[in-house]
Amino acid sequence: MILSPTEYLRVGRLVSTHGIRGEVRILPDTDFPEERFAPGSQLLLQHPSLSEPLLLTVEKGRPHKNVWLVKFAEWSNINEAEPYKGGRLVVSIRDAVPVQEDEGEYYFYQIIGCDVFTTDGRHLGQVREILQLPANDVWVVRPKDKGKEILLPYIDDVVKQVDTEEKRITIEWMEGLE
Repeated sequence: MILSPTEYLRVGRLVSTHGIRGEVRILPDTDFPEERFAPGSQLLLQHPSLSEPLLLTVEKGRPHKNVWLVKFAEWSNINEAEPYKGGRLVVSIRDAVPVQEDEGEYYFYQIIGCDVFTTDGRHLGQVREILQLPANDVWVVRPKDKGKEILLPYIDDVVKQVDTEEKRITIEWMEGLE
């Protein structure tokens, strides 16, 4: 069973094994890897070979280059970990690390699906995707008339207000956004 995106947050992808004692390489998809891969943390593994997500408990974890090396208590050797390469590690949305919305911090799931309006009240469409670029995130807005997508840089000059409860974003229109 694959959990719906509204039920979980993806925290990493199991990309390969490491050594023979069941340790794995995790490509993190979280801003909080130190917490997610800390000893005692529990993660759910989703994999096409599993009918239900598999609960795993982190025994130890450490950063290594661009991945995290993680040893789960449930696996003692490479043969137990090997079948799950390519699996996704998730946590319940209820276990999300709190973010500072008043300081402009949001989870992607809070922004995707929000309606975007200009400061003069014009409805532009809905946020459908978030691109993570070196300078800043860019919110991809699909216009209500199904025209060309609008790329909104997530910067103070453009994004004026975000109301995640109302799923409404107010922006200052700038030349070049279309």
